Amino acid sequence: MPSFKIAFFALLFEVAAWSGGMLLGDHADGLLLWYLVMHAAASMLLAGFAIVLLPRALTQPRRPVLLLIAGCSYAVPILGFIGALAAIIVVRAYSHRVIEPDFESLKLPEFDPHQHPTGGFRQAGLRAFLDNPEAPVATRMGALVALQYVSGRLSSPLLRDVLTDPSEDIRLLAYGMLDNREKRINQAIDEELKKLAAGRAEEGPEERGPQTLAAARRLSDLYWELIYQRLVQGDLRTHALAESSRYCQMVLRHAPDDAALTLRQGRLLHDLGHPEGAATAYYKALALGLPATRVLPHFAELRFDQGDYADAKRLMGDLANWASLPRLQPSIEYWNPR
Repeated sequence: MPSFKIAFFALLFEVAAWSGGMLLGDHADGLLLWYLVMHAAASMLLAGFAIVLLPRALTQPRRPVLLLIAGCSYAVPILGFIGALAAIIVVRAYSHRVIEPDFESLKLPEFDPHQHPTGGFRQAGLRAFLDNPEAPVATRMGALVALQYVSGRLSSPLLRDVLTDPSEDIRLLAYGMLDNREKRINQAIDEELKKLAAGRAEEGPEERGPQTLAAARRLSDLYWELIYQRLVQGDLRTHALAESSRYCQMVLRHAPDDAALTLRQGRLLHDLGHPEGAATAYYKALALGLPATRVLPHFAELRFDQGDYADAKRLMGDLANWASLPRLQPSIEYWNPR
């Protein structure tokens, strides 16, 4: 109730400001002074009424809000007072309504380098971050640890890039991760070589038994994994290519209709510098029913390396109608401009 008493006195002073003529008669100077004083009092009382009635969040800081309301009421005769009073009542009436915000603000979660990533992996952004010497070393090491959940074909080049990093901790961590990956594959190769030797001893030297062929297929896979993950370079890469090709051919002699292995043999022969054998393998993989989208990109690369650009363009043109190759679209559009 005290707030409504303030409003009553404010209204009373405002009425008194306009009824001063009945008290002062024709005294113009006195009438003006009476109005200014009474109207100022009414405006201040109205501002006080607003401060009491309105929510606290709308009346902070208090002094500027008081002066704003009183100034609006005082500056405009009659309409200023009425308008300020109406605004106070309307704001009071609607201040308790809950308005749902259009946008919700969320706090970013803490980065956990040991948590499996759920979003997409952006190699370019992570490369720039790892190469940034201004970034904290601890944060960059956390990003390196997160690379264990990324495909080796993508993460191995990033790890090799930081082997020359100024921070010794970064270099040691990257080297350790690469070394562990290579050791795991080499250990698996040693185990499969023992199985291959055991299979040859049990099944004979013709290498037709299921144990021998399974071990040979697995060895081709493991040597290919060293190449695919870019864990070996130089002479070691050449050795891995030759070994993967040798075991791949061993399996193909007894399973010539294996389209996936035929494609791999083509890629291995391509990297080993045997383009004719690689082309034969690619043709055979297509004849065995392997999708063109898996074979033609490698075939076009082979023709490009041979300098047969017309055939490379033709092969890329055969891929132009495939919309499921987003990563190849720039190359396809380059060779087949519209």
